[in-house]
Amino acid sequence: MGAPMASNLMKAGCDITVWNRTKSKCDPLLSLGAKFESSPARVASSCDVTFAMLADPESAFEVACGANGAAEGMAAGKGYVDVSTVDDATSKLIGKRITSTGASFLEAPVSGSKKPAEDGLLIFLTAGDESLYKRVAPLLDVMGKSRFYLGDVGNGAAMKLVVNMVMGSMMVSFAEGLLLSEKVGLDPNTVVEVISQGAINAPMFSLKGPSMVKAAYPTAFPLKHQQKDLRLALALAESVSQPIPTAAAANELYKVAKSLGLADQDFSAVIEALK
Repeated sequence: MGAPMASNLMKAGCDITVWNRTKSKCDPLLSLGAKFESSPARVASSCDVTFAMLADPESAFEVACGANGAAEGMAAGKGYVDVSTVDDATSKLIGKRITSTGASFLEAPVSGSKKPAEDGLLIFLTAGDESLYKRVAPLLDVMGKSRFYLGDVGNGAAMKLVVNMVMGSMMVSFAEGLLLSEKVGLDPNTVVEVISQGAINAPMFSLKGPSMVKAAYPTAFPLKHQQKDLRLALALAESVSQPIPTAAAANELYKVAKSLGLADQDFSAVIEALK
């Protein structure tokens, strides 16, 4: 996700400095003219605004707050924008550490996967320092098609978890429908077509359905990340005593799919847990 976002910023004329825990992942950007630094701290020190895209709360916290983390390179006048999907508690911890340096913090998790990232069509769900939000708005517009400012830190993280909770649950229901249709003698491809023309149509169904019928799951959003987001959504719901039984049941199926070795395949591979 981070690579195509950075690539779009470069195409827009931005000077980009990059770092990754696996340096080779930076090579495509370096070939386009990006600079490389040896740690998050050095990236933050050399840039006015630092964007972070990590896979989970633990990684996001370590890159921001750990040894040689971005916070060590932050100072007054600088901004840190975390576009990772994390829980609200982690986002608040990162924000507290960043702002302790005098820098500004904005959480900005994205709705959208690999293709929207490549096409600059992400949706940014931001919260935190409003002046930093206004400052980076032109950059967000390069990488995305829309952006929302949601107030205090934690609200962006919560919004992203709600969205991905709904998405994960929808995919499980869709998978059940495809398998049931096949069992009763219907053509699942026709099911996809019928759904695409009705009130319950969603781009996800038309995009994923044909591949799912063929038992092919090219990765756009890894299944392990969908399960992680459901786990975080369940914890969020528990913190406010809100029942979410449908999401809880969906989470169990993603866990089964992970146990089948499907963690790195697209989240639509959850259908295999129902076969």
